Amino acid sequence: MFLVTRALGDAVRVFASAIPMALVTGWSVPASILAVGVITMIYTWFGGFKAVVWTDVMQLMVYLSGGIGALLVAWHMAGGTGAWFDLAAHAGKLKLIDPSINFTTTYTLLGGLVGGALLSAASHGTDHLIVQRLLASRSLESARRALIGSGVMVIFQFLLFLLVGSAIWAAGFAGTDIPADKVFPQFVIEHLPVGLAGLVVAGILAAAMGTHSSAINSMASSVTHDLYAGWTGRNDPRHLLRVGKLVSAFWGVILMGGALFFHYYTSHNDTPVVVLALSIASVTYGALLGTYILAARSNRATGPDIILAISITIPLMLIVLFAKKLALVHGLEGLAPIGRLAWPWYVPIGTLLTLAIGWLASARRPARPEVSA
Repeated sequence: MFLVTRALGDAVRVFASAIPMALVTGWSVPASILAVGVITMIYTWFGGFKAVVWTDVMQLMVYLSGGIGALLVAWHMAGGTGAWFDLAAHAGKLKLIDPSINFTTTYTLLGGLVGGALLSAASHGTDHLIVQRLLASRSLESARRALIGSGVMVIFQFLLFLLVGSAIWAAGFAGTDIPADKVFPQFVIEHLPVGLAGLVVAGILAAAMGTHSSAINSMASSVTHDLYAGWTGRNDPRHLLRVGKLVSAFWGVILMGGALFFHYYTSHNDTPVVVLALSIASVTYGALLGTYILAARSNRATGPDIILAISITIPLMLIVLFAKKLALVHGLEGLAPIGRLAWPWYVPIGTLLTLAIGWLASARRPARPEVSA
């Protein structure tokens, strides 16, 4: 499930990073996807996890510097921070909390507290992309600091680019005729000074390539050590390194192919790329999180019970994801209410389904005896 989720989610990210690159260079989106994918695959192949970590550090600096520069320019073009604040506040752009209890509205306080918390628990607790970084820390204390620090840092990153978006809107450069995914890239190309525009584009590509390289490395590590070594009994480090490099190349190609698929899939779809990526991840994250909870808390559940729970949960969550399209295209009107469900609730639903099915499947056998420390 991790491999499938990460492959789909990062294929969307590669596609998203290719959009500004295509606008800047004049290349087609498929050509930009191949350029980003091949370059990332090369340095991941040669440098391994150390290259992934250190390039991530440098890419983060470029990414944040470009965002801050874009914010300052957008504020200036909006008439200053005072004019921006008045316009944004009057239009409701600065509203931070929606207290309504509405399961069809995407961003509400309840959805953030419940859905957001479980999404974070799944992504930072069950996703090998994060786990591999924690395992590479010098100590448990360092891993804890990194985990908490990343959560704080993400808040500031989201705040920065939400401010950029509201400033671009206040400056009048977010027309209704422009697809949401192209508003920021078009602003960069048309309204930023040449040097700063290059820095921002480099930042966008850096952010995408950082996640892309981490995904390649984590998926290769999972296949090599969790699957290949276990199935074959081969544990020689040199041999596993060679296998890992080949698997890295395989996943690099898969991610580029997936990005090309999403490019053609979304060509007639108005769903923002960010929402698409999070929706895909949310479909399987609930099953992963439910699996971990059962492993930690149930003294009855076994491997077959978990596999059964996942095998039922994932198809049900796919129906939830595509319920709107199934209702419209295939006339399944009974799925229409499910199709209106906001994606932050996908993880809670998937987690509850996995827990319920796993518990029911294991209820027929006696509890395992407690093992003392």
